[in-house]
Amino acid sequence: MSFLDPRLVAELLLLGACTGFLAGLLGIGGGMLMVPFLTLIFSHRGIDAGLSVKMAIATSMATILFTSIASVRAHHQRGAVRWDLVRRLAPGIVVGGLASGAGVFAVLKGSTLALLFSLFIGFSATQMLLNRKPKPSRQVPGPLGAGAAGGVIGLVSGLLGAGGAFISVPFMTWCNVAMANAVATSAALGFPIALANTLGYVIAGRNLPSPPPGALGYLMLPVLAVIAAASVVTAPLGARVAHSVDTRHLKKVFATLLYGLAIYMVWQALAGH
Repeated sequence: MSFLDPRLVAELLLLGACTGFLAGLLGIGGGMLMVPFLTLIFSHRGIDAGLSVKMAIATSMATILFTSIASVRAHHQRGAVRWDLVRRLAPGIVVGGLASGAGVFAVLKGSTLALLFSLFIGFSATQMLLNRKPKPSRQVPGPLGAGAAGGVIGLVSGLLGAGGAFISVPFMTWCNVAMANAVATSAALGFPIALANTLGYVIAGRNLPSPPPGALGYLMLPVLAVIAAASVVTAPLGARVAHSVDTRHLKKVFATLLYGLAIYMVWQALAGH
């Protein structure tokens, strides 16, 4: 797998640009798009199907280290981030993320992770299509409860290569946090989620028998560099466009695409057996 291949670089730049733009436009995690397409790219370049899924998830998660910084800065300038909630949830997130990336992730087969991911994006697509939002019913729990919630967010996010917004935003809105604050706070939580899990992926994959060139544990560093460079540029553009267009119809189209990607990941899971 040569990273000097102009076609591969072009594919990664396009993937990074599209995922960054759609993340900004529709408020979805880039991992939903990135993981299936990276799995396809890795598989077509000779990496085992099971390992392709793991490296796609790990590399997708690591890009959040870069995209979350720009996003958080924009939200913080608007005063939307609930830093008190970040401080409450972050410790559990770090513990859950490390447990996921360094432990559970390495034990599970790539085919199992592919099935979990397909369920995740299928569920996300349905929520997007129906535009369902949880009804507020209570307050954010104390330190112990928030720590437990953070642990679940970090653990599940690490298994799916996602930034955690699909869990943390519904959790916070269910706890009577305003949607704008929940989205902004979720963006801020993306960094500790990505940091803990990325470190876990490096630790878990340090003894891979024959890692592909450019691999650091389960991370593909050259792929990460290209995608992060493109997505950091286009994510703010998508966010700006979102304020001037009606995204409801776009979400329906995107949900249909997600169903297709879910089917592909099921096929990939079966190929990994």
